[in-house]
Amino acid sequence: MTTDERNFSPVVFVLIAVFLWSTGGLFIKLTTLDAYQVTFFRSLFAAVTVLLLTRKDGLRIDAFGILTTIIYALLLFLFVWATKKTTAANAIFLQYTAPIYILVFAPFVIGEKFHLRDLITVVVVLAGMSLFFVGQLRLEDYQGNIAALFSGVLLGLYIMLLRHPRADHLNPVITVIYGNFLLALVNSPSGISAIPSMTYLDWFAVSFLGVVQIGISYILFIKGVRGGTRPLDASLIGFIEPLLNPVWVFIFVGERPSQWALLGGAIIITAIAVHTLRQYAGQKRDLNAEART
Repeated sequence: MTTDERNFSPVVFVLIAVFLWSTGGLFIKLTTLDAYQVTFFRSLFAAVTVLLLTRKDGLRIDAFGILTTIIYALLLFLFVWATKKTTAANAIFLQYTAPIYILVFAPFVIGEKFHLRDLITVVVVLAGMSLFFVGQLRLEDYQGNIAALFSGVLLGLYIMLLRHPRADHLNPVITVIYGNFLLALVNSPSGISAIPSMTYLDWFAVSFLGVVQIGISYILFIKGVRGGTRPLDASLIGFIEPLLNPVWVFIFVGERPSQWALLGGAIIITAIAVHTLRQYAGQKRDLNAEART
């Protein structure tokens, strides 16, 4: 590792990845394909992209890797399904209940130290999340919201497992490769049947989703988490995604989030921004103190 790579904060990789993730809602909405068809093409292109870019790191996998792969595959599919069933804003914000589960389970799963400020932040986030259910009366909306919540549970668990000691000896992105191939295989009947009727916009949308929004972004995200970003902080920084995701959808598709969802989003983003700034300001002070001793 070069000096420049050591000085390049792993948080930056997470930030870039999250920005790329934020385009997911837009491109899922742009295509006329259903959730199963989108999942097939997105996962196939993502798996091939990550395989080509990281094949030198090996393809070996063990029982721990298989479990993590299944968790990863499920969270991806649930997010696509949720985005089709409810608004992009609801789907993405509710997926980011992940910090709650990380806060609760990280001390047991990976021995992550608990901080009171983490608890306060998650409580505020949870309050913001509750506003997404105000005025949601259609059964279809509830189905999408519930799917997004389960996606959040799995996202939190997945991020924790990336920092688990048993993941150290595996290719960091092995779960992305096998997880996406698994999703492509399971959804192949739906995906293949859609090929004759796909438009140029459909092909562009699923190609971008697979190569950039999933493939390249997860390589960067995992590099950031494995490079030292705390799992809780990585999931909290991820709230930049729900800030931008519905913005892209509103600009290009015209889907407007509810006023309650906007209020909840504002609460969440503010809480996350304050937490992240305090977290890394404290780390900088600690590093400066060590340098002086």
